[in-house]
Amino acid sequence: MTSTSHPHDLRTELESLTTEAFRPELAEIDTLPTLHIARLMNGEDAGVAAAVAARLPEIAAAVDAIAERMAHGGRLVHAGAGTAGRLGVLDASECPPTFNTGPGQVVGLIAGGPDALVTSVEGAEDSRELAENDLRALGLTAGDTVVGVSASGRTPYALGAVGYARSLGALTVGLACNAGSALGAAAEHGIEVVVGPELLTGSTRLKAGTAQKLVLNMLSTITMIRLGKTYGNLMVDVRASNDKLRARSRRIVALATGAPDDEIERALAATDGEVKNAVLCVLAGVDGPTAARLLVESGGHLRAALAAAGG
Repeated sequence: MTSTSHPHDLRTELESLTTEAFRPELAEIDTLPTLHIARLMNGEDAGVAAAVAARLPEIAAAVDAIAERMAHGGRLVHAGAGTAGRLGVLDASECPPTFNTGPGQVVGLIAGGPDALVTSVEGAEDSRELAENDLRALGLTAGDTVVGVSASGRTPYALGAVGYARSLGALTVGLACNAGSALGAAAEHGIEVVVGPELLTGSTRLKAGTAQKLVLNMLSTITMIRLGKTYGNLMVDVRASNDKLRARSRRIVALATGAPDDEIERALAATDGEVKNAVLCVLAGVDGPTAARLLVESGGHLRAALAAAGG
């Protein structure tokens, strides 16, 4: 249901959060030269990677659990409000062109729906029920994973998403930027990246947003590596949907195989532009249909397919 917290109670709660803390030493930041402000902001950002590094064991454990679910057909769903929701939608939207994920395999939900990507949808973040409705509309199952994202770790929409997902037996991850958060406690895998107070009090699109972006990058990217979406550090599942990506596809096949251009073109033509299949054709000396069959039998893992082909 929609949150009904008294304004005074909410103010007290926010004042207790590290991400909302006021920094008196920055009270006159608006009087400083622009370059000085830029240096201050850059210095703040420099500490974000270290805060993420402190949570790498939790991130790795979440990735392994997500990959196991996705290997059996499960989906990865990010859910958040405001900046957190936008970052989740961004991460999900970049998976199809980067890793050739199927429709709906990685999903980003933002409180208030697509309109909230560009404008504020008042009250949407305060509704647990809205999150439950959004997940019901996806037909969420126990085989899926839901990552609730919230800088404060108390956003009702993110908490509602994790709570509903867990009630179904789905895997849950809670990504927050405060220690001891309700979101971290509610999820099976709590990841609390404590970046400290912001340069501008409460503006959690800054360090907290950067931390969330870094962690979401890790969750999706390393999961895709575990699922065989890469060959070494090459994006062999890239989807060639524009001129840049078509050029990148040719380059990836070249880097993976060392083959001359004419052989690369033949392999891509024989596999309808599928990079992974083309690499297998070149390295194993097989035709397009055989490459497709070997990859299906290997669960999409190119190294396993090469081994099966004797390559």
